[in-house]
Amino acid sequence: MDVFEALEKRHSVRSFKTDPVPVEMIERIMRAASLAPSAMNEQPWRFYVTTGETRRRVGEAMAQGTTHLEEFIDVMGAELHAEAVRWYSELGNAPVVIVCTMPKAADEFWRMNKHLSIGAAIENILLAATAQGLGACNITFSFYVRDELAATLEIPEDRTIIAIVALGYPDEVQPAPAAHNPDIAVFLD
Repeated sequence: MDVFEALEKRHSVRSFKTDPVPVEMIERIMRAASLAPSAMNEQPWRFYVTTGETRRRVGEAMAQGTTHLEEFIDVMGAELHAEAVRWYSELGNAPVVIVCTMPKAADEFWRMNKHLSIGAAIENILLAATAQGLGACNITFSFYVRDELAATLEIPEDRTIIAIVALGYPDEVQPAPAAHNPDIAVFLD
């Protein structure tokens, strides 16, 4: 699959088969992440790839975050709220969860550069997963449970969790491509 086909096929998968993902596929995805561009070639990312028992503990930590969804029930509505609680509790049954971290940075400029770099690495993860017939979902909800996640994974205190990626074989029909606004660029001569 070429990169443009992967770009067209990539979508956020929210329902996974529980089949294990071969280590070789995960290693290839991590290699793709490592090839992402980063400011000053800092490569600020560190990924915690969880499967098995550790994945289960990550799921338990994420489930704790569903209590924070109560604050949004008026905005979300009862049906969407119930679906969100279910999904965050199970993470779509993904057999692999990748916790994405970066060094803490007090300076806003360097923090922004680290965020952009990690975002590029996550996009590489999503595209590499798609190219291998896997599905993935980038989740930025971990803020509420980042301390619990950090303790579960023994993440050093000088690092912070940015996002998590649920990964596995899709257990859903690929949706029709979402409409994308083609009017995103101003061309100047």
